[in-house]
Amino acid sequence: MVLALAALVSSAGCHVVYPGTKPGGPQPCVPPSVPRELSKVVLPDYIIEPPDVLEIEAIRLVPRSPYQLEPLDVVAIAAQGLLPEQQITGEYTIQPNGTIHLGFELGAVQAAGMSAEQLQANLDRLLNEAYRAPKVSVTLSQLGAQQQIAGEHLVAPDGRVNLGTYGRVQLVGLTIDEARAKLEAHLSTYLEDPKISLDVLGYNSKVFYVVTQGAGLGDGVVILPTRGNETVIDAIGQIQGLQSTSSTRMWVARPGGNSCGGDQVLPVDWLAITQRGDVTTNYQLLPGDRLYVSEDKLMAFDTKMAKIFAPLERVFGVTLLGTSTVRQLEGRNNGGFGGGF
Repeated sequence: MVLALAALVSSAGCHVVYPGTKPGGPQPCVPPSVPRELSKVVLPDYIIEPPDVLEIEAIRLVPRSPYQLEPLDVVAIAAQGLLPEQQITGEYTIQPNGTIHLGFELGAVQAAGMSAEQLQANLDRLLNEAYRAPKVSVTLSQLGAQQQIAGEHLVAPDGRVNLGTYGRVQLVGLTIDEARAKLEAHLSTYLEDPKISLDVLGYNSKVFYVVTQGAGLGDGVVILPTRGNETVIDAIGQIQGLQSTSSTRMWVARPGGNSCGGDQVLPVDWLAITQRGDVTTNYQLLPGDRLYVSEDKLMAFDTKMAKIFAPLERVFGVTLLGTSTVRQLEGRNNGGFGGGF
């Protein structure tokens, strides 16, 4: 047992063997162009995928003409040629019954169902009956019933975002600029030359993984979003450091092959990064990367021994318990017989 433990300690401290290599063989092929601390790269245009969260805000939402006025819309009316006490200049809200109230002289005037031009012609006719050569203009000031587009929008599993009464738009696989153009093109069927602003609020579809080997107690996987700036030490910091079952042996496994025809395995010298400030192996983490943290060999050995001896200890414990119980019963029986004589 002692010799096996000594051999384990010796082998754990001599050579680091990474996936795809043999002890004493060549190390993984790491090109010098791999991005790392102090030499990071800017990630390409972000591609929208589920379940990203988009922030969409409408800058210009004007209904297509001819627009029919609806209840709760606000119209601006400017009239000239009226008596000072009978001015009707200002903004008027269309009531739920579809009318606007223009004072005691004109009373309630029907507005809903008309365009602004039709309402202006109707008011011009009514004012000409009471005044000499009045002039009136009507413009739409505010939409009351039109749905506003603002806030967070989740990209659904089918790649669409929900715009309420304006329908759903497919945005998966598009960049931010392409998605903005597509949203404006979709809204143009309902609105006049719409303008929106679009940004990604939740970068949920681009992630990397930190895998910690559990020393025989089960591996752990932490999923972290990629924001374009994380390095190895950032990732370890986000999982609150190394665990008691972890060693300082780790590497980055990157999907795809390398220039040498093998797996993209980037060995990490944790002690150099933390104790010497060496940035050589503090790689920049890209979407899809796996930062693998190997187990502590002594902890793994202890766990393995515990798994082997724990069943034996339980068997011995049950045996000892049964033996002691039998002895106690025999002692009581012998004592009882002795007291009877």
